[in-house]
Amino acid sequence: MYQTNLAYQTYQQNQISTASPEKLVAMLYDGSIRFLLGAETAFQEKDYEGIHHNLVKAQSIIFELMANVDRSIGEVGEQLYLLYDFMYQRLVEANLKKDPSIVAEVKELLLSLKETWSQAVKLAK
Repeated sequence: MYQTNLAYQTYQQNQISTASPEKLVAMLYDGSIRFLLGAETAFQEKDYEGIHHNLVKAQSIIFELMANVDRSIGEVGEQLYLLYDFMYQRLVEANLKKDPSIVAEVKELLLSLKETWSQAVKLAK
């Protein structure tokens, strides 16, 4: 079992280290959405530890997205940063209040951003 986990971790690390910047952003969107889906499931099961764990993971990913926005490129960069900040703050609020509607709100924003990102990458090629 340990060798299987080690092999999977190595595989994941290789996926990340060889991915293009565009693919990394898509992976971050996918990861945050996956954790928000996990939080929604935990809400249904009244698993408060699971809610907290999944929301903290999603917050960490959004923080990473925020940290890598080039705000010097103008209004688009600044607005994207502010949107990430809004989502981050909303997830903190969802975790404090244990409010699944906030999680759904942020998930919808991320799904929309992921779709927009995918389209922009396709157009750029």
